[in-house]
Amino acid sequence: MSEIQQLKPLKTWSHLAARRRKPSEYEIVSANLHYNDRDPNAPYELDPNMFMNAWYKKNTFATTLNHDDWNAFRDPDEVVYRTYNMMQDGQETYVFGLLDQFSQREHDKSLDLRWTGSLARLYTPSRYLFHTLQMASAYVGQVSPASTITSCHYFQMADSLRWLSHTAYRTKELSVAFPDKCFAQDERTYWEKDPVWQGFRELMEKALTVWDWGEALVVLNLVAKPAIEESVLRKLGESARHNGDTLLGLITDAQLIDSARHRRWISALIKMVLEKPGNLEIIRGWVAKWEPLADKAIDAYCEMLPDVPDAAASAKSATRDFRRSLGL
Repeated sequence: MSEIQQLKPLKTWSHLAARRRKPSEYEIVSANLHYNDRDPNAPYELDPNMFMNAWYKKNTFATTLNHDDWNAFRDPDEVVYRTYNMMQDGQETYVFGLLDQFSQREHDKSLDLRWTGSLARLYTPSRYLFHTLQMASAYVGQVSPASTITSCHYFQMADSLRWLSHTAYRTKELSVAFPDKCFAQDERTYWEKDPVWQGFRELMEKALTVWDWGEALVVLNLVAKPAIEESVLRKLGESARHNGDTLLGLITDAQLIDSARHRRWISALIKMVLEKPGNLEIIRGWVAKWEPLADKAIDAYCEMLPDVPDAAASAKSATRDFRRSLGL
């Protein structure tokens, strides 16, 4: 009778053992957490023809964007739930400190009435736009093929909700200060009918119907979000400062800090994706397909910011600079 071989106990989780070092908190709580990639024929371990299994097989595993090991992706900032809450608690403390300080100074009373009309049209309806970003990030995160990619999208989703909350708070403040401007009443009408918003509404409504994970990833993170950030955040913030609305300028600055973190992780992911031959041409094709819609949205929005020189051209140039920085 042969001796029973004694298995040497692992010092860490098997999927992290190859690194031959103590895994970080980020690796422990973020890496290789999906269970629906174990059986490509039945991601949810039920009837392979079940609707949810068919959905993942078609839209996640059959996307033309491919990589040998999606689980190799790592967020360069290594954000986890604990550190995200600590970090963004500080961000929210800062933003609400701004709101309290400017409220005490009766900031809204100093605003030009023409600018308050612009806020009712160009700013407070943005909560609808931020909600579309929230929904898009939720979907792309849900169907992502690796938990580290999912986590990045979910933190991005939470940031979009924070942006929405900031806008909603200011909408209420402005409705109290200027009851005749119909703040908190007309935002849906502006979002659905005003030409200034129809470009972004079309872009995001169509983006929300992209089920293929690879295309949805590119549309959201490389086309739609940069267009929104460069116009509805950056250019509106510049316009706000030109019109004496320092508060809005500082709020958009804080939101752009989140945007910079989002761009760091998607840049790292695209760098990894481009290691695989063929992916560059696929991504370029999707960008070419969606870029005209984004440009149309930027043009329509920035046209209403006449006090920001070359707002539309500058915003579109910034989106292209970002994509070029990724090798696209």
